[in-house]
Amino acid sequence: MSKEKVQPGKYVTITYSITDDEGNVVEQHDLPIGFVYGSDTELIGGMDQAILGKQAGDSVEVDLSPDQAFGEHDPDLTFTDDIENVPPQFRRVGAEVQMQNEAGDTKTFYISKIENGKVTVDGNHPLAGKSLKVKVNILEVRDAKPGEELTSGIHAVNMPGGSTSIN
Repeated sequence: MSKEKVQPGKYVTITYSITDDEGNVVEQHDLPIGFVYGSDTELIGGMDQAILGKQAGDSVEVDLSPDQAFGEHDPDLTFTDDIENVPPQFRRVGAEVQMQNEAGDTKTFYISKIENGKVTVDGNHPLAGKSLKVKVNILEVRDAKPGEELTSGIHAVNMPGGSTSIN
């Protein structure tokens, strides 16, 4: 029996890691995650195309420029304010702050720096402006079961013989 290949409508289970241009791991999923290829799930920076036609046991590595990953850093999304103007619960680097514009759209900003009584708030993704390397390990490729194509996004899965993952 030939191995199934990644193609639209196939259920794909992967693990992956993302490293920055200095080799630091910035995200890693060692527990299997799955999705139906070709559904509304999008993988970062063209990884969809990189795994197309691959099969279980294959690994794919792709270098991504900032525009293929999380975009260039936009200085218009960064501003500084006096720390007294920031509620105490947000006075730490890495804190997430939800902000809303006049149109009612919300966006997540991050406290990126606290220095000399000033707080820098950044609406860019923390990895914006960085080149990244993504390594994907394909664990399983099979026909999607009825209803799986309706599941949106990537989700944790249970692999045979593995430990239980949170769904």
